[in-house]
Amino acid sequence: MHLLEKFSYCPKCGSKHFIANSEKSKKCENCGFEYFMNPSSSTAAFIINEKGELLVERRAKEPAKGTLDLPGGFADCNETAEEAVAREVLEETGLKINSASYLFSVPNVYLYSGMNIHTLDLFFLCQAENGEQALAADDAAECLWIPLSEIHTEQFGLRSIRQALYLFLEKYGKK
Repeated sequence: MHLLEKFSYCPKCGSKHFIANSEKSKKCENCGFEYFMNPSSSTAAFIINEKGELLVERRAKEPAKGTLDLPGGFADCNETAEEAVAREVLEETGLKINSASYLFSVPNVYLYSGMNIHTLDLFFLCQAENGEQALAADDAAECLWIPLSEIHTEQFGLRSIRQALYLFLEKYGKK
C-alpha cells in the first residue's frame, strides 16, 4: 500500500493522473506537480511533580479512547516544538509550562479518520506551574498523577507513547 493511496487527484490541477513516483511521493502526469508524504510533528510532555509522580491523561477521543496517554499533540504550522508542547499541555491540563527540555523522538503511525498518519513524536521533560492543579480538558477525559514505580506501559494506548515511557523509565528509573 502506498503512503498516498487515498490521494487520487492532483492537489494543484485536479487531474486523476496523479501516480506513485517513489515510495513516499506521487507525481501528476498532467502538470508535473510532485507531492511528498513526510511525517507530521507531534509532541508529548513528561511532567514530574515534587512527589516523583508522572502526569498522565485518560484519552477522551479515538484513537485509543479510554487508555492512558501523556499530555501533548500535533504541532501547528509556524510553531516550534517547544511552543507546541506548551500549548498542548495548557489546552489539555490547564498547566502553564515554564521550561521544556528535549529528550528524544519516536516515529509513529497514528490512525485518524480511517487514514494512517505518519508522525515524528518529540518528547520533552517539562516543568509546569502549579502542577498539582491539572484539570482535564480538550482531548483529556481525566488527569492523573502516577508514581513512576506504578507506571505500566501496557495501559497506554499509543505505541510511540509506550515506547517513550520505556525509554524514559529506563533512564530515570522506577523509584
